[in-house]
Amino acid sequence: MATSKISGEEFKTQLRNGVSKFGLFINSASPTVVAQLSHSGYDWLLVDTQHGPMDHVTLSAMIHAIANGKAKSMVRIGGFNDRIGIQQALDLGADGILVPMVNNKQEVEQAVSCCLYPTAGTRSVYFPQGSTNEKGLLGYVPNANKNIIVAVQIETADSIKNINEILSVKGVDLAFLGQNDLCMSMGLYEKYVFPQMYTSPELNEATQKLVDTAAKHKVILGVFLFGTARVAEFIKKGFPFISIGNDLHHLLTQVQTHVGALEEISKDAGKPWTHLPSGMY
Repeated sequence: MATSKISGEEFKTQLRNGVSKFGLFINSASPTVVAQLSHSGYDWLLVDTQHGPMDHVTLSAMIHAIANGKAKSMVRIGGFNDRIGIQQALDLGADGILVPMVNNKQEVEQAVSCCLYPTAGTRSVYFPQGSTNEKGLLGYVPNANKNIIVAVQIETADSIKNINEILSVKGVDLAFLGQNDLCMSMGLYEKYVFPQMYTSPELNEATQKLVDTAAKHKVILGVFLFGTARVAEFIKKGFPFISIGNDLHHLLTQVQTHVGALEEISKDAGKPWTHLPSGMY
């Protein structure tokens, strides 16, 4: 069954049962790109408004482009206090929210409250809007709280320190490990030579603490990876929700493959060619 044809509630149930759901972050701010990727086979696509140049009009077009395909739509907003960002993303029809850089229980409670309608939360009701187009006001609103995917990003030293309190917050569905910022926050970039921080004892200990606490609170685990090299490792650790990078990284790595092939082809043809300087080399 196509992912887009199941409810958010069923999507989360499958994740809790260990069914892998692979996806991609979207940073290109392009409805055209995300429309194509929504038919690429990924289970979910996450529009990254934290690091991507999307305004709300562009975000609307991107969410609707994903909805026309087969993937679930997620949006990473600016932070726990980004009520407008959460409201806009959900009203436009996003299936879920990723809240970055949370540090403690109070921040998570504030973010979760913005994602859920009363009395569980404080999300405002409005009609008509993108989220109600398919099933109408009465079809969407009463079921929204159980269908919305609420994810918090565990990527600071404080979030690991306070992980038990964070994952005890009612309404948190998913804890998403951000290894890059967590390594930065823990000072591992200063201690280790790249990429040794990603397999360091300190990061492994923090990750295991997250895994154990998520199991205690029955919270789904997610992680951001670049490429597929470590996917099997994290599946075995209990992470069913896995990002394989972002759209721009996919683009550049594919270009890198073609450019490398052109160097070999031109050399073999007796007309050596060298690529221009690139951030990927």
